[in-house]
Amino acid sequence: MTLQRLRLAKNEDKRLRSGHLWIYSNEVDANATPLRNFAAGEHVVVENQQGKALGVAYVNPQSLICARMLSSDERAIDVNFFKKRIKSALALREALYEHPCYRLIYGESDLLPGLVVDRFGDHLSVQLNTAGMDVMRDIIIEALVRMVQPQSILLRNDSPVRKLEGLELEVVSAYGEVPEEVELIENGVRFLAPLAAGQKTGWFYDQRPNREWLRALAPGKRVLDVFSYVGSFGVQAAVFGASDVWCADISETALDMVHKNAELNGVADKLCTVQGDAFTTLKSLKEADERFDIIIVDPPAFIKRKKDQKEGILAYRRINEMAMRLLNHDGFLISGSCSMHMPREEMLDLVRASARHIDRHAQILAEGMQGADHPVHAAIPETRYLKAVLSRITRV
Repeated sequence: MTLQRLRLAKNEDKRLRSGHLWIYSNEVDANATPLRNFAAGEHVVVENQQGKALGVAYVNPQSLICARMLSSDERAIDVNFFKKRIKSALALREALYEHPCYRLIYGESDLLPGLVVDRFGDHLSVQLNTAGMDVMRDIIIEALVRMVQPQSILLRNDSPVRKLEGLELEVVSAYGEVPEEVELIENGVRFLAPLAAGQKTGWFYDQRPNREWLRALAPGKRVLDVFSYVGSFGVQAAVFGASDVWCADISETALDMVHKNAELNGVADKLCTVQGDAFTTLKSLKEADERFDIIIVDPPAFIKRKKDQKEGILAYRRINEMAMRLLNHDGFLISGSCSMHMPREEMLDLVRASARHIDRHAQILAEGMQGADHPVHAAIPETRYLKAVLSRITRV
């Protein structure tokens, strides 16, 4: 089958030659190859202004990122293509992790833009976030079955980014019998995670190395885990020796799972939960004169779009300041941000500014990013999104 050609405007091939995978709509030579002539998800050969082929991409005319590169040559994008990419991704994770619990495919960084796969032992949770990946769902599932031999595959196609691609939101079983909950092991701690009913793919593997900080810090300490979800930070703190752990989240279902995970690890006696909005909860804890030695603040993205940056940074600063007010003298704060639009330097500055505003001094002890199963694509800075800051907050 001969593919249509998508021609770039003059000098618009520089980023692709540097290794980037995205093509924006204003980079296309609209006179030579109007985007309206292509169907969403269609495969094309991308060429520069001189007509030299740069590789194969898939197209979505209605998206700002109108095309994403799949290969740097004109190979067929079939089951064998996906098997090769999955084999490479699998080899990396198997070399890094003792247990088969990790993000198996991280989109662009694994040269499969728009595809996310999380592995929970014999079960896979998959997101097809672009029209290009969505139209290839059958061969993606076939390739995953051949390479991983899972018992089940769930499509968690309910991410809001699908709306930008003109796709419907859905959560459907694609292969086998999908369980309601899956078990995983992280940093030596056992967890249950809800697949279909949980957030994102059911678990947040990206914070794994930053949760490991608690192994040295937690023994004998009183810990508060804000935005706890199913207890990923809090339960690990309890297992690592914390004397008392509070998990706070707005979701009653998530907090029920916190208790199940605490029981699974034999630390139920150390753990209690608080349901409610995080800001309201922190205010109530302050009014009750509660104090903690370690507080984790790992909220959902407060900055989803670049235009929300100013307001989002204020929200991050406010929640961190409220947490600092609950810390004992020389207490530890773990601050997280999964907002791609939050620069690392801004994250560090908001920790400093929050501390100074309440007459505290922040000592930055460590900076973290997403784990190695979320590798950064060297040419795509957007693939490095997670920031984590470990600081000690002292009184001036």
